[in-house]
Amino acid sequence: MTAILVEGATALESRADVTKCVARGARRYLRACGFSVVCEAPLPNGRRADLIALASDGVLRIVEVKSSYADFRADLKWPQYRGFCDRFYFGIPASLDPAIFPNDAGLIVADAHGALLTREAPALPLAPARRRSMLLRFAAMAADRYCLLAFGDEQAN
Repeated sequence: MTAILVEGATALESRADVTKCVARGARRYLRACGFSVVCEAPLPNGRRADLIALASDGVLRIVEVKSSYADFRADLKWPQYRGFCDRFYFGIPASLDPAIFPNDAGLIVADAHGALLTREAPALPLAPARRRSMLLRFAAMAADRYCLLAFGDEQAN
């Protein structure tokens, strides 16, 4: 992915643009692989996952998008996402060196148009009670977001 800086844009805007592009590409990749995806999903521990992907067999994946080395170094909360998924990934732009990311996390290299799985995440199966809780949470988020889009005049409780 090529970074394009618009005159007058700040570094923060550029990082936000990269994050948006990587999230879009990773989301498109996951959907093309047959996953249902919810973006910006709150977790029971108060954190928010960039992407949660649900497979047809009930396996949950979380993708944490990192737009830069500084973003990765500054964010120390990503290990707290692992307890809410079966597989954990970082979504990164092609400009980042994959070697800086932990080997026990998967890697998805993405741009605005798509992505490539460059390293599979190890499977760490959720306990049955946690899986049920996460599946219900995923279903409720997806249903609420659908209703908001379909019937914008109705607010969720």
